[in-house]
Amino acid sequence: MSAATVRLDDEDEALLDMLAAEYGGRISVIHQALRSLAADRRRQDALRSLLAEWEAEAGPIDGEDPVDEDDVAAMADRYGL
Repeated sequence: MSAATVRLDDEDEALLDMLAAEYGGRISVIHQALRSLAADRRRQDALRSLLAEWEAEAGPIDGEDPVDEDDVAAMADRYGL
């Protein structure tokens, strides 16, 4: 098992302390945060892959398709793309 030193500013210290009781300590918060970030990344990668596969099968969206750019931007923001 390895160890890491993390320098936190006052705001991050306060966040860590706020979450420590709920997650079983400061180290557990950091472990949970790392796992959560990794899970987010895996979901984003899977979604990108799905969209690329879908576009490869159905073709790209062209100018004739009714596309609402605001909807596309909202979806990209929602899914972290």
